[in-house]
Amino acid sequence: MKIPRPVWAVGATLALITAGMVHNASQAEAFAATPKSTVVNYLKSITGTSIVSGQHNKEPASQPGQYTQQVHDITGQWPGLWGGDMMFTSTDIANRQSVINQAKTEWANGSLVALTWHACSPTVGATCNFDGGVKTSITDAQFQQIVTGGTALNQTWRSRMAAVVPYLKQLKDAGVPVLWRPFHEMNESWNWWGHRPGANGSAKIYQQMKDYFDSQGLDNLIWVWNVQDNPTANWSQYYPGSNYVDVVTLDAWYKSYPSSSDYSQIQSIAAGKPIAIAEMGKVPTASLLSSQPKWTYFMIWSEQLRGNNTNAEIQTAYFLPRVLNQGEVHF
Repeated sequence: MKIPRPVWAVGATLALITAGMVHNASQAEAFAATPKSTVVNYLKSITGTSIVSGQHNKEPASQPGQYTQQVHDITGQWPGLWGGDMMFTSTDIANRQSVINQAKTEWANGSLVALTWHACSPTVGATCNFDGGVKTSITDAQFQQIVTGGTALNQTWRSRMAAVVPYLKQLKDAGVPVLWRPFHEMNESWNWWGHRPGANGSAKIYQQMKDYFDSQGLDNLIWVWNVQDNPTANWSQYYPGSNYVDVVTLDAWYKSYPSSSDYSQIQSIAAGKPIAIAEMGKVPTASLLSSQPKWTYFMIWSEQLRGNNTNAEIQTAYFLPRVLNQGEVHF
């Protein structure tokens, strides 16, 4: 559903055009079928000079472009990165195809594609509510069963992963590289997969997913590893290793913006890999991007776009010289 741009948004955009602030983005051109290495190398190439704007789109899965549309309503620009989710409720999982269709559309329009997965715990049903299903605690023994081949919980988890493969395969067949961010906020304890440091902890389930998806031929996935800015230390305890990660990312929630120490810690873990802010509630400022220039993309979280930012703040962020919107991302 296309949301009409409000009159005030049109006026605000016109005012920015008059002031000479609007980017002169070239007409977006459809990206051709592209290997994942092209996108990874692109992120490396803009490190230190530019950052791609991004917007997440959460439930309902039947409206996978609603928050991206809000960006356009406010700024007249489309984000350079579209974010979606493979979801968890029965209704949203039934609409996964809508998410995949939107991903294809966004790629065709000239935006990068990112997917997150709020997966239900293997200890509950294949569909679930967020509370008690995604946001839930499991015992260490249960987690070890999930990552140990041959157990009932491992078989359940493998079937959950298998259910996602055909959707990701559609994107592979369409030549769409996907910034794939599983088990996000791995250092946090709100989710069932997180807060388990060490080789047999949270990193292991990430490694096992990559090994499995690789075996299914999903070589279009750009593997994005992610932690949250609270707790603030020892993130490397959760890192699955350089062979399993393409992009190292941080979610900025405990603080509006990453601290200088957050920025340093992420760079240390990345060891030259591209870094990004995978979730944030406040749009970035010129000061942030000047002091932390190596972030390669940011993604505002769905309802936080309007819930945590003024229209003026959103407009300013999208028109910063460093920020690349749809039509400005060129491989």
